[in-house]
Amino acid sequence: MDKNYWITTDPIDVQAAINQVVRPEAGAISTFIGTVREFTKDKRTLYLEYQAYASMAEKKMLQIGTEIEAKWKDTQTAIVHRIGRLDISDVAVVIAVSTPHRNDAFEASRYAIERIKEIVPIWKKEHWEDGTSWIGDQKEQISYEKKIPSKEEMNNG
Repeated sequence: MDKNYWITTDPIDVQAAINQVVRPEAGAISTFIGTVREFTKDKRTLYLEYQAYASMAEKKMLQIGTEIEAKWKDTQTAIVHRIGRLDISDVAVVIAVSTPHRNDAFEASRYAIERIKEIVPIWKKEHWEDGTSWIGDQKEQISYEKKIPSKEEMNNG
């Protein structure tokens, strides 16, 4: 798999992601750091649990990087997403994008997080004070409360 796109169970080293995109021709590096927040829709979160179809997730993150390169000239992107149990304030995702100019870096970074939520097979289970719920997609439009899809279902879907 491409060294710029990875899934990990370890705490994310933000600087390692940034280091993947540092280069002399880049005048800007934009980073997005997604963390676990305590309140979601007035519910207190205790912790999150992320699961992923890791090999497919890494391929989809590479796809996002390829899309960014096609949309913004001379970009380089790194994306890392953590899975497993994450406590409040833990880093869940880091996106680093380098470009010659700052506006492109900002736009590409935002594009990346939105695309991750749309196409990358990562699921989260929210653990609240009063119960739990599996979220089927990161845009929170599909619930996988009863079942997370198998790898075969993901490949055929």
